[in-house]
Amino acid sequence: MSQDKIHDEYSLAEAANMLGEKAMELGLIPSFVVRHFPDSRQYYIPNEKESEPLTPEEAYMKLKKLVETTEKA
Repeated sequence: MSQDKIHDEYSLAEAANMLGEKAMELGLIPSFVVRHFPDSRQYYIPNEKESEPLTPEEAYMKLKKLVETTEKA
C-alpha cells in the first residue's frame, strides 16, 4: 500500500475512509459506519450495532493492518 499523506486530523480521517472502502472492496468487512460531528468523527467497523466507536486514529490503524495483512498474503 502506498504511503498515506497525513498532515492533520482531517487527512487522517480521510485516509481511514479510503482504507474502509478498500477493505470493503476486498471483502474483508461487510460495511463500516462513520458518524460525523462538528469537531470529530466516530467509526464503527462493521456497524453501529456490533462494535464500539473508534476514533479516526484507531480506525486507521485497524483498517491499515487488516488491508496490509491481506495484501501480503
